[in-house]
Amino acid sequence: MSTRPGAMLGLLGGGQLGRMFTMAAQSLGYSVTVLDPEEQSPAGSVAERHLRADYLDSGALNELASTCAGITTEFENVPAEALRILAERCIVSPAARSVAIAQDRILEKNFLATNGFEVAPYAVIQNPQNSQPPASSEAATSGAVFSQKQPQLFPGLFPGILKVSRFGYDGKGQVRVNNPSELDSAFAGLNGESCVLEKLLPLEREVSVIVSRGFDDEVVTFSVSENQHCNGILDISIVPARISPEIARNARDIAVRIAGKLDYRGVLCVEFFVLADGRLLVNEIAPRPHNSGHYSINACITSQFEQQVRILCGMPLGSTSMHGAAVMVNLLGDLWQKGEPGWEQVLRHPEVKLHLYGKRDARPGRKMGHYTVLAETTEAALRLALKIKQSLQPSHSVLETHEHPRNESRN
Repeated sequence: MSTRPGAMLGLLGGGQLGRMFTMAAQSLGYSVTVLDPEEQSPAGSVAERHLRADYLDSGALNELASTCAGITTEFENVPAEALRILAERCIVSPAARSVAIAQDRILEKNFLATNGFEVAPYAVIQNPQNSQPPASSEAATSGAVFSQKQPQLFPGLFPGILKVSRFGYDGKGQVRVNNPSELDSAFAGLNGESCVLEKLLPLEREVSVIVSRGFDDEVVTFSVSENQHCNGILDISIVPARISPEIARNARDIAVRIAGKLDYRGVLCVEFFVLADGRLLVNEIAPRPHNSGHYSINACITSQFEQQVRILCGMPLGSTSMHGAAVMVNLLGDLWQKGEPGWEQVLRHPEVKLHLYGKRDARPGRKMGHYTVLAETTEAALRLALKIKQSLQPSHSVLETHEHPRNESRN
């Protein structure tokens, strides 16, 4: 049964993804209540209601469940328990199980590997002492899950990246390690939290696929996005990705199969590493709209945020066809170091769309907005995107962009 326009929808999280969801919901005639503990938030500033409370606050959850026809989330680190509680009384998308898997790298790797999705070689690091190595060296490179308390027994995983299992994003909670000694130090520096040690691989590029799956099993994917990172944070997304049609088809097929295995209902992002031989490794999954899909607001018939609304409300999915090529560029707080950036450098180009998130504090590395360049070809869009990017720099120098990223991001 569909939820008709005019109803109130609930949103856990008040960040920029929630802001764009709220705007998409309002354009379709819905109202939104945001639950977020912060006094000021990008989503809370545009929603009809803002409940300022903890995500597990019983009173706030009861208020959401009793007033909202459906509830979704805008970030994966919302307590899965909150979604489980809400699902007892109203429609929730995505389900608590999907979020619980995606918000924990160990559970995520285990899910992917046990369901036959190829990932980079890795080990689960939970304690640096007193454990047994795997039965054979093959186990260390197969991508299978194992808990290993003596990571120095796995030289095949060096050089590698040590990633905290929970609450790591935008390059945070990640340390490159080249040997067992560095691993011991890095593990201690991360307060001994459960981690995943992942083999560092030379990559051809990194791509992502946004897949939308409804409660009626209808499923569609967006064009594959090619993503470049700077200091662990998504810098530029190029759509369509500059990959072969076969690799693009494989990426979309794998993303759909992952959504099916999760029994996922909602908008899901699947990130991939592309190796030099064209092989695809699943990097991670995000149970929500994703930074690499922001281009869809202006470049597609239906954005990823509108799809999120449609799924939550039981409406048919929209077309993901693109109007043309697109390049999305993130705007970080670093640009504000000498005052407000000169937005005329962006808006003077009629084929460019600027999105600012309404955040007050422009801290270095903080996502403050993005712009999307539309063009007939990816080459033309990228050329203009980089020109604008350079013009916005306080020093008029282009930030370092990794054309061939390594496996060290979470967005």
